[in-house]
Amino acid sequence: MTTRTGPGRGTGMGVGAGMGAKKTAQGRPERQLELPEDRYAAELAFLESYDNGPRPPSWRLTPRAVVLFVCGTDGEPLRAPDGGQLVISRKFVGDRALVERCVVTLAGERGLLLVGEPGTAKSMLSELLSAAVCGTSTLTVQGTAGTTEDQLRYGWNYAMLLAKGPSREALVPSPVLTAMTRGAVARIEEVTRCLPEVQDSLVSLLSERRMSVPELAGGEDGDGTVHAVPGFTLIATANLRDKGVSEMSAALKRRLNFETVGPIDDLDAETALVRGQATAALVRGGATFSVDDTVLEALVTAFRDLRTGRSAEGWEIERPSTVMSTAEAVQVATSMGLGAAYLGDGRDVVRTLPGHLLGTVRKDDPADHARLLGYWDGPVRRRAEAGAPLWRTLWELRHELG
Repeated sequence: MTTRTGPGRGTGMGVGAGMGAKKTAQGRPERQLELPEDRYAAELAFLESYDNGPRPPSWRLTPRAVVLFVCGTDGEPLRAPDGGQLVISRKFVGDRALVERCVVTLAGERGLLLVGEPGTAKSMLSELLSAAVCGTSTLTVQGTAGTTEDQLRYGWNYAMLLAKGPSREALVPSPVLTAMTRGAVARIEEVTRCLPEVQDSLVSLLSERRMSVPELAGGEDGDGTVHAVPGFTLIATANLRDKGVSEMSAALKRRLNFETVGPIDDLDAETALVRGQATAALVRGGATFSVDDTVLEALVTAFRDLRTGRSAEGWEIERPSTVMSTAEAVQVATSMGLGAAYLGDGRDVVRTLPGHLLGTVRKDDPADHARLLGYWDGPVRRRAEAGAPLWRTLWELRHELG
């Protein structure tokens, strides 16, 4: 096993690498998705020198600096001892107290489990915490029904194994084993999608903080046991929609601190996040995000209404089975922006909103189509009758829903 790879995360030469691909300021090819430790390298370096307080073993930043990295400084610049100053951007739009509890859990070398509905930025939060604590977010295992115990432990370079026999050189450590030897943070995505026997292999790791490699016993490694370096810990994520896929054992639950990551409470904050993420997506494609703020607010309002089953005015709404997450709202906003940038022919971009909403709502259950129509016949119509121009336009577009 090695660390997770994929688009923008691979370690080898990809298509276009070294063949005229665009370069970053650091001289490496651009990636579709930057790792947080690369994207925010300047902030991490600044915070490392800014706070000289006590650090837990193997930590790159102090716990206070980790919280600042994740939550930002609300536009206020920090001043380092050497006279430099920098504004730390807000990366996680959520409860600061939640972030502080997560940091305290990691500082105590206890396992952390982030749970919540899909699209609530659990993975992003785990990446940010890992990057700030140990400088890398890539020591990751993606949990699936096909994940094996070896992917949490180790594998072998079989050519070297046949040539030299079991040895440290032939051992291919998993991301978890690598984190143990470095005193770093390992990440396990969607842990409840792993089979129970795979989950159970974490129990001894979190309790005993060591991993047995029987093949190395009797050699220079003694009994073949690898002990965790101080600072090692683990962050897992779990989707509440997948709670029943592979229920966690009581033994594993006792070894993790649970933190629930919920939807964003504030409309303005969620709208700003959707705008920022959609704008960044278009910039990567060389386009400009031109969706009007009032249209974007209507989009986010519709998502929030359908997500909670209650409109901002207090009207009851039948909730669709699909999770109307902020992440989905970002995708819809991005699609609307891309349509305006690449296919714009003078049409008002708001006319594409009903179709995009329908595509999102019908992902899980075709019956959700009727629930979206019910939303149009309820809050959308009432807002139109109250004289809101944009909602009147949306009401007139009801036929776009079929």
